[in-house]
Amino acid sequence: MNDKGMNEKNRKYLWKVILQTGDELKGKLPNHPNHPKGRNPYAHVAVCIKEHFKCSYKDIPDDLFSDVIQFCDELKRTEKFKD
Repeated sequence: MNDKGMNEKNRKYLWKVILQTGDELKGKLPNHPNHPKGRNPYAHVAVCIKEHFKCSYKDIPDDLFSDVIQFCDELKRTEKFKD
């Protein structure tokens, strides 16, 4: 067992989920003065995961894998810029 975080298979799958979540948020995040050229949705997803789970996605234990997937799904619904 990997006591340093998620196993490689889950980590690779989660990275794909992060990229898909970022793809869905591209161009939909609100403008921010610190990002005059636009926001990076992939970095936004990674930061949200880190803030919520208190560690990098790579360091989240395998037993929370499904929680992280659900969190990404929730980001898709809640982080979009509302018209």
